[in-house]
Amino acid sequence: MINQKYIKKINKVFLSIDKAIDNSYIPSAVLGFIDINKNKIIKSKGYRQLLPSKKLVNNKTIFDLASLTKVIFTTHQILKLHSKNLIDLNAPIEEYLPDLSQYDYSSWERKVTIKECLSHSSPFPAVEPIYTRGNDPYTLKAYIMQKRWKKNLPVYSDINFILLGFILERIMSKNITKILSGYNFNYKPKGNNIAATEMCHWRNKIMLGQTHDENSFALKGAGHAGVFGKADDLLLFAYDMLISKNITAKHQKLIQTKVFKNRTYGWELANKNWSGGNRCSKKTIGHTGFTGTGLWIDFQNNYAWTLLTNRVHPSRHKNSQINSLRMKVGDMINQEFGKK
Repeated sequence: MINQKYIKKINKVFLSIDKAIDNSYIPSAVLGFIDINKNKIIKSKGYRQLLPSKKLVNNKTIFDLASLTKVIFTTHQILKLHSKNLIDLNAPIEEYLPDLSQYDYSSWERKVTIKECLSHSSPFPAVEPIYTRGNDPYTLKAYIMQKRWKKNLPVYSDINFILLGFILERIMSKNITKILSGYNFNYKPKGNNIAATEMCHWRNKIMLGQTHDENSFALKGAGHAGVFGKADDLLLFAYDMLISKNITAKHQKLIQTKVFKNRTYGWELANKNWSGGNRCSKKTIGHTGFTGTGLWIDFQNNYAWTLLTNRVHPSRHKNSQINSLRMKVGDMINQEFGKK
């Protein structure tokens, strides 16, 4: 039975979400909260699909998690391999991808480390429209591996995690979509209760049950985006992180350690005006997804929350005000549930 105090608190948090939906900034939202005592509450509102017909969202709706893939899947798998001494975080990626830049063994790309990829401190560019070169995943992978990338100042980069996905495939000897997440996250969601994303003019359809991210779609699964899941899945993942289940206590501390700017291994650390708001503890990590998703875990207050929206439905080319909504929700979560 859900604690009545928790219901009152989550209803207060949800007020800003109500306004965002009523003002048509976002079509729908699912808000979930869990603490270390396994008190859990989920609340939803709006439409998981507007076009071609309206369909209501509910607490079990599956969302395209977009870049949450980077942390709940790819980072998690890398750290599990590290805990088994199957991967060295300080090793250069050439150790696991010996054919990377195979025409120039002295290339800078080969010397980038796993740690640099995880913390977005490598010189790889933020993003590249790889999908415009075709949709054969083998050719696209070869292109990514052999392209001489322009050396940039470090930025948050999808390329980092695409390469980490390749490394997972090499070590585990299977396609990334076949690697079990340990939870219900997957690249091919089942059923009809799925939130629609964008009307894609490249694919000429509303994206529903297929990954919104063009590069992940063309690669038929990638380490930077493409995983689907629901609020329950994310809250279970977060709970296990809080209690160091399926990840060692050493790794729980590792992901709270600053590596580069406001980045740790995969995750973002709490900082001023970030997506988690300005009221969370310094021991909070979080990450967002382009489609309108997010997950935040507070190791000091021992709770976590997720906000799932399909803010890109039916188009990304509008002002969803998702950044301010995430901050308002984070501030209210910490006001209502944080230590006074």
